[in-house]
Amino acid sequence: MANQLVNIGYGNMVMASKVVAVLSPESAPMRRIKDDAKERKMLLDATQGRKTRSIIVTDSDHVILSAVQVETLMQRFSGRGEE
Repeated sequence: MANQLVNIGYGNMVMASKVVAVLSPESAPMRRIKDDAKERKMLLDATQGRKTRSIIVTDSDHVILSAVQVETLMQRFSGRGEE
């Protein structure tokens, strides 16, 4: 599991061992996390132009935007929802 790559949508992958949190982008604090990461140049947009449905925070303090629902990503991280 240490080197397991998880599909976060549209062919984009993230190393599961590096993920700290998967968050819903709906609240104001989550928007602030996204805006702060953008200012620090630590924001990665993996939505391919689609609506952001989840925010992934990594141990290196990068913030990744994904167009995949939080629940779907959690299933993929647990190994039950492989595409």
